Amino acid sequence: MYTGSCLCGGIQFRIARELAPIEVGHCRQCRKAQGGPLATNSAIDAAGFNLVRGADLLTAYESSPGKKRVFCSRCGAPIYSVRDALPNVLRIRVGLVDEPIAARPVAHIQVASNCKWWPISDSLPQFPAEYAPQQPQPA
Repeated sequence: MYTGSCLCGGIQFRIARELAPIEVGHCRQCRKAQGGPLATNSAIDAAGFNLVRGADLLTAYESSPGKKRVFCSRCGAPIYSVRDALPNVLRIRVGLVDEPIAARPVAHIQVASNCKWWPISDSLPQFPAEYAPQQPQPA
């Protein structure tokens, strides 16, 4: 079981599943949404995500057709993204999780559009577009 929250603490959640391997995303949209050179995401089964507090603060933005980015309307912290094509999969922003996690980064994705001022200096595989190391399985 993991817990997490947004920056202001208005949104609090629990994750009742193990996190999938972490994808390090480098696309332009992710950089804009995170305000940094990359995003760290873990795909989880939506049934394992329990919103404890702050449903009224959740706001969704359709950043591209069929993809919504959900964030806190008070502090702006990104919470997760979800695609219409995979409604049972949430891509949680790993930086929100409070506890140490077992999942580790497995790949850099969308490196075709990475920012040139943040070099990728580890030995993880790099993919020019999307990569799905593992889709979460319903429990």
